[in-house]
Amino acid sequence: MTNPVSSPSSSEFVDRRNSAAKGNVSVDRRQFGSSYDSLSDEGREFALAIDNYKVQHGRRFINFDEMLDVLRSLGYRRP
Repeated sequence: MTNPVSSPSSSEFVDRRNSAAKGNVSVDRRQFGSSYDSLSDEGREFALAIDNYKVQHGRRFINFDEMLDVLRSLGYRRP
């Protein structure tokens, strides 16, 4: 008697997402990746600062408090 769990057939689903991610750790998607050209100088600086924050902290997305920290690091203050 064979165990179907230990010997997967060709029709069974195999989740390869985790194994694919391990082999290519440096690939990371950016929120503003292809839109830098259409941004103002300040917008480009802000987008780059957010991207740098995400890389430094290993985050794909950031929350509003983290975005506020990025804005403050660029010198923006509430009047």
